[in-house]
Amino acid sequence: MGRMPEFVQIKEVGPRDGLQNEQQRISTADKVHWINTLSESGVKEVEYSSFVHPKWVPALSDAHEVGKRIMRIPGVRYSALVPNMKGLELALEAGIDGASVFMSASETHNRKNINKSIEETYPVLQPVVTEAKQAGKHVTGYVSTVFDCPYEGKISPDQVLRVCEQLLEFGVDDISLGDTIGTAVPSQVDQLLVKVLDRFPSDKMIMHFHDTRGMAIANIMRSMEHGITRFDSAVGGLGGCPYASGAAGNVATNDVLYLLNGLGIKTGMNEQKLQEAALYIQNKLGKTLPSKSLAYVASQS
Repeated sequence: MGRMPEFVQIKEVGPRDGLQNEQQRISTADKVHWINTLSESGVKEVEYSSFVHPKWVPALSDAHEVGKRIMRIPGVRYSALVPNMKGLELALEAGIDGASVFMSASETHNRKNINKSIEETYPVLQPVVTEAKQAGKHVTGYVSTVFDCPYEGKISPDQVLRVCEQLLEFGVDDISLGDTIGTAVPSQVDQLLVKVLDRFPSDKMIMHFHDTRGMAIANIMRSMEHGITRFDSAVGGLGGCPYASGAAGNVATNDVLYLLNGLGIKTGMNEQKLQEAALYIQNKLGKTLPSKSLAYVASQS
């Protein structure tokens, strides 16, 4: 394991992975204002919504309108989750810069989430990846439950490798490895990344940690020691998984930025603007978000 990186890139997934599990509905106008504020924070990518069928994720049923109305800042990639060709068609109409496809390393979680086996999922995703690449879009492959599954328990690194290999063969630009239920500890991060990085370059890998057991920051530290420089996070610690009962929110972007600033690692992000975005969505949701650094800022105001 090497020294800490000089630069880390954060992908803000709050507007998608954060809001998809919230019962409190956020208006389209408020989403647009919030995403615009996030864009001004210096973040390099915002995953602003999901083009799944509205009946599955009603909170994101306005994905097309949000995509049409958000401010586009040069240098920021605006991406969205797309489950199939219909979703991609709508996403392209809305003007995405990047498409994210998703599946699980766990057979049972994949069936619960997508209603298909892993093998049945590949033929659905392959044309989406191909079409998105032909349209000149960046494509990320999300792989869920790479450490633990709520149904199957521990997931072997070999299962994760097989899914990663297939997605990379399809042509995805990078892969986001998800600790979907937020139960991984640094030793599991070691075990997985030793195998993954023996097979694939580190610049193809993104880590996506949830913070159910409070281990996300420790896991990010361990990932950086392995040379990982890209992380998904959600402002305020928003999120959860509809198909993983008890999973807490994503690691909070505010807390990750506090860590990186403290370590002297560059991100290009403005902490004050990010806190502004976090306070805004916390107010709109009408509840206290779990970010520790946000709680401190709120207590001082």
